[in-house]
Formats: sequence, C-alpha cells, structure tokens
Amino acid sequence: MSQSPEHPAPTSAPTGKLRLAAVGDLHVVETARHPYRELFSRICQEADVAALCGDLTNFGKTPEAEILAEDLQACTIPIVGVLGNHDYECGQPEEVAKILHQAGMKCLEGEPAEVRGVGFAGAKGFIGGFGRHMLSAFGEPEIKRFVQASIEENLKLESSLRMLKTERTVVVLHYSPIEETVVGEPLEIFPFLGSARLGETIDRFSGVRCVVHGHAHRGSHEGRTARGTPVYNVAKPVLNRDLGVDFAVIDV
Repeated sequence: MSQSPEHPAPTSAPTGKLRLAAVGDLHVVETARHPYRELFSRICQEADVAALCGDLTNFGKTPEAEILAEDLQACTIPIVGVLGNHDYECGQPEEVAKILHQAGMKCLEGEPAEVRGVGFAGAKGFIGGFGRHMLSAFGEPEIKRFVQASIEENLKLESSLRMLKTERTVVVLHYSPIEETVVGEPLEIFPFLGSARLGETIDRFSGVRCVVHGHAHRGSHEGRTARGTPVYNVAKPVLNRDLGVDFAVIDV
C-alpha cells in the first residue's frame, strides 16, 4: 500500500521480515475526541501491519466504536484485530466489529487473514486458568457451560490456524494463553485472565512465530508457550509501564 507524505514508509524490517505493531486495551470512551489518531499515525511510520488485541472500547457502545473508527482512518497499513470482554459489555459485539471493519480492521474471530505472506489467526479467547488449576467440565451444569465457552473459543482459534497455509503465522488474542504474561496481577484472578487451552492449541501448529494478547493490565510483557513460542502481553498499560511505549513492534 502506498504511503502519503503524512505517513512515510515504515522503517525497514530485516530482510524478509514483516514488522508488526501490536497494542491492546485502548478502552475508548464516548466522551473522547480523537484519542488515538496520533498513535495510529505513528504506527504507520514504524510497521507494515497493525494488530489490535481487544478491549478497544470501554463498554462496547457503538459511539465508542465510532470514535475509534475515526482514528483508524489515520492508519494506512493493514489492520487486524479481535474484540475483548469490554467490547461485549453492552451486548452488541457484532455492531462494534462491523463499525471497526468498515473503518479498515479485519476481525480475526475465527477468520484468518494474510498480509505479505504472513498469516494472522485470532480469537477473543476466554478464561479458565492454567496448569493443574485449569477448570474442568465437572459438576454443575453452570460449570460445564463455562468450560464449554472456553473450548468454543479454542475451536475458533484452531479452525483459523488450520485454514492458513503460510509458513509464518501470528496469533492475536485478548485473553492470555500462558500464565507467565499475567504474572504481576493478583493470584486470585489468574483464572480470569486466560486459559492454558489456548496455549495448547497454539503449540499444535509449528508455523506460529509469536502470539500477542492484552487484558492483563498489571501482567508481564513477555513469556513463552510450553513449546517455546514467544508470547507478548501488549496491553497498553503494560507497554507504558514496562517499556515506555504505546505499542510494541515485533519483527515476524
């Protein structure tokens, strides 16, 4: 895609690499006025593609999505993304996704995308916990429905990954697939920040080069799946606190 004078070509990535800018948890409120226009202008200068990792709005209201959509117009590179739990709050995630799609964001909820030979697979993900403490479908029907919701999110991600035929793939989530990147949050809420099921699904696909997610505002920036795939928590509060930046830049 050609760049306008206001948005010069991105800084060159190493030969053959795709430069990814990733951020989550923008939490746009309906009283804001162009809160992220300048951020998306900068992203265009530093990356080849942008990934948005959920909680893009604060309450899932259409006016919030419309404000963000206006700012997305400043982004002249491809944009992929997923919704987060906040984007579901008002019960109209489809409308939020539609508004953002019309502004140029490809929603990855079970539908992959390809940019310059790199595949992008994604899903919101869900809660459930990690390791031996991961919740299982045992007991009351309410618990079984809870676990089934987590399984269904994993199936979305798995289906998306299977559809891709690229040698390099990036996974975009809202919830964390590993415990390591939620460290820093209170232990009591770890099960509500992600699910190891996501990590198990990712590790079944050898082409995944990295994973980006948000949600855990007080978590840690970097970790790895059991098989060594890099995972980055790119929630904006984490990036601001740990790296002093507003978005992460990753060479894929």
